[in-house]
Amino acid sequence: MAVSKDYYDGWVLANGIRTHYSWAGTEGPAIILIHGGGPGASGASGWRFMLPALAEAGFRAFAPDQLSMGWTDARPHAWPILGHQSLVDHIADFVDALCLEEVGVVGNSQGAYVSAKYALDNPEKVSGVFFIGSGTICSAVGIAQAPNRAMQSLRDYDYTPEGMRKFLEAIIHNPANVTNELVQSRHEAATRPGIREARAAFESYRTAMEREPKLKMRFSLEHSMPRFPVPAQFIWGKDDKFAPVTMGYELEKLLPNIPFQYIDDCGHQCQNDQPDIVNELVIKFFKNHAPRVDSGISTQITK
Repeated sequence: MAVSKDYYDGWVLANGIRTHYSWAGTEGPAIILIHGGGPGASGASGWRFMLPALAEAGFRAFAPDQLSMGWTDARPHAWPILGHQSLVDHIADFVDALCLEEVGVVGNSQGAYVSAKYALDNPEKVSGVFFIGSGTICSAVGIAQAPNRAMQSLRDYDYTPEGMRKFLEAIIHNPANVTNELVQSRHEAATRPGIREARAAFESYRTAMEREPKLKMRFSLEHSMPRFPVPAQFIWGKDDKFAPVTMGYELEKLLPNIPFQYIDDCGHQCQNDQPDIVNELVIKFFKNHAPRVDSGISTQITK
């Protein structure tokens, strides 16, 4: 696993789950960065440009690898057997393990849903949420996602480097950014022992949720999202092939209290397609909605 000079690796035991995270910054308000849900996703792959930018701006940034992804424990006790809610609960355990009293949250794609649900479940611990393009939130408020080639690339993913490259080329706007290093690192994360079984547990709950309306009630944001309890902002890539920008336009109509902004030359990962623009927006947002500063735990650098 490659280590950048601009951010570091850490491990913490979050409610019994050995959780890997990437981090940058040693003082200031704490920001949690929650990556999306594609194969091989991790805190580092999702937020490699934002981590050092937040640190330079005076924040402490933490990007955990969610359950069934990255380098976090993938043994059976860490499988997300409650689907998205398991991911939300793990973020809550991660924040508590770092002894953080209040945090800002940034989420992309499925991670935006996890960010929203975490804030709804724990409004007293969240100063604000910055959302980046999310078909999962759309689904949770009743906006259907039409089939598309990018979505098909996810369904066709076969745990090979070639399959990983096809998926990344579908979600990253500039093909030049799909480097061999990125493909290899995400392939290694996606093929670790236990990952397939953990992903199967997640998908099993999603299937059950479609059959059982009472389970879907826990996933739904239809009534809570329009009354979101903390300050929030949404951005969406105009060139998003995975969750097309038309979904953002529909979602904006349902969330009149959350400002939306649409970014040129951006696909599904605005933070990596246009890092300078998005970093500036995120920093400005949290300068206005900064979480309280508390000590938290000391962070050790691992090489």
